[in-house]
Amino acid sequence: MSANPRPGLRQQLLDARSRLPATQRVAAAEALADHLPTWSPWRHSGSDSAPVYLAGYWAVRGEMSLHCVIARGGGEFIYCLPCIEPGSRLSFAPWRMGDAVEANRFGIPEPTLEATSRLAPEALSVVLVPLLGFDRRGNRLGSGAGYYDRSFAFRQRPAVRSPLLVGIGYAAQELPSIDASDWDVPLDAVVTEQGMIDCASARASLPT
Repeated sequence: MSANPRPGLRQQLLDARSRLPATQRVAAAEALADHLPTWSPWRHSGSDSAPVYLAGYWAVRGEMSLHCVIARGGGEFIYCLPCIEPGSRLSFAPWRMGDAVEANRFGIPEPTLEATSRLAPEALSVVLVPLLGFDRRGNRLGSGAGYYDRSFAFRQRPAVRSPLLVGIGYAAQELPSIDASDWDVPLDAVVTEQGMIDCASARASLPT
């Protein structure tokens, strides 16, 4: 039986991301905020009667910052941050810059809202998903803990189209292909500093 190559690949990608210069990170975050709203499904993810709940993340270990996305959002969406729940799953709490946070077990800040004020994954409109690597079919290599795959497993059902799952990363994190596991939930799109990749269309057009 061959060894699982994912742990070594994750470390390589993490090391490469950590070496990106600060100026490149800032420029990438600004470009991200330019590209993201141009994607048609993003613009029409909500409705006149329902708020758009956009879930992001608190950037750590060199992840692309979302501060420009938040700053330019205005009243277009309600921004949410993930919170760890029992069973290694996620809920999402509305959050604005300046609201109180506290570190979770991994040292990542979470909003201090009571559990009853948090949203289930099904209530979200769009989820910006951090990643270490991705391919154009929407396969994602994350940290390995599986929180997003467990929380959005319902998106594997063919009839379920919401929320939109949008990977966020640097163009250099693109890989030729990633061998997906049965429990991996594919991304609808990926946005990098170079633009949007429509993964759903790519899955339909690329050879299997």
